[in-house]
Amino acid sequence: MGKKDKHRQDAQARTLAEQADRHLLYEMSVQCPEVDIALYNRVFKSLRGRPPVSVREDFCGTAYFSTEWCRRYPERTAVGVDLDPEVLAWARDHNLAGQPESVQKRIKLLQQNVLEVTAPKVDVVSVMNFSFWVWKTRAELERYCRVIHQTLGKEGVAFLEIYGGTEAMMVAKDKRKVDDFTYMWEQAEFNPITHETLCHIHFRFKDGSKLKRAFTYDWRLWTIPEVRECLYAAGFKTVDCYWLDVDTDRYHKSEREEQQLAFLAYLAAAK
Repeated sequence: MGKKDKHRQDAQARTLAEQADRHLLYEMSVQCPEVDIALYNRVFKSLRGRPPVSVREDFCGTAYFSTEWCRRYPERTAVGVDLDPEVLAWARDHNLAGQPESVQKRIKLLQQNVLEVTAPKVDVVSVMNFSFWVWKTRAELERYCRVIHQTLGKEGVAFLEIYGGTEAMMVAKDKRKVDDFTYMWEQAEFNPITHETLCHIHFRFKDGSKLKRAFTYDWRLWTIPEVRECLYAAGFKTVDCYWLDVDTDRYHKSEREEQQLAFLAYLAAAK
């Protein structure tokens, strides 16, 4: 048996779950940077009369958003911040490496605690996928909001993504088909006294194999008014809620909505 035949046989012997790249699966099933960028452009321009140029992506993971931010607009810059060296290496190898030098040179990735970021000043701080929920006390969240406020430029706007609804406070599972695999979201635990919640992402494939707990999140479920209060306490002048209309996949500014089983929203905090 030749080397090519053996390699092919070895690949066939492995399940699709064993061959899967969890970071790529996450990008395909969770992230949609074009929607986020469109929101940031629209809100920032409505507040400042100009488009945003610079962004810091906190908890950036694979830096998919930062890459798209710079790829789509030749004048823009991005700083991605994450503590995990493995995911930052993946970002460099899979997202940045595929871009022209003119794009790569405008993206800077930092292996750093987001609480310790002091520079550069940016137009936008992006906090997606509920990642600030790692802070479980008001003191911790207020401290992070102050860091955001201090590192934004004088016209800066922060965008924090949040979810909620009645099902967010339950042990529950949800799934949806994405291309040739199934994305599975599990809320494994929820404590109504502390609002601590433990969640997992799993992936299932057409051969029946499953990538269990590809990602795990140990969070506090924060509510919109709680986060707003922390942002105001940190010095922000306005904190607007942008609610996602699932029918149009577009966010609209809102101060009153009917309760839902599940919702997505952004808080846009302006200096």
